[in-house]
Amino acid sequence: MGEIITSCVTGKPSEVLSERIANRMSVEEIARRLDVGRLTVYSMLGQGIIPGIRLGRRWIVTRHAYEQWEGTCGLHGAPLLVPHTEVTVLN
Repeated sequence: MGEIITSCVTGKPSEVLSERIANRMSVEEIARRLDVGRLTVYSMLGQGIIPGIRLGRRWIVTRHAYEQWEGTCGLHGAPLLVPHTEVTVLN
């Protein structure tokens, strides 16, 4: 996070831009954390499993939303992941 981002307009370091970028996660970073490939992450984003917003060809994933999703094992808001209830079989 010690990286300096330069504003395109002023040519001066932009702390706001740097902070905004630090609050986002790249597809590569998500893939590393899940130990899957990038195409799998794109598929999960497209299916709504991982929280993200699509802007054109680009996906925006906020660190906060991803870490919240990761902390709940993806159960909240993921239509394909339904918790199983325990079933007792009677003889």
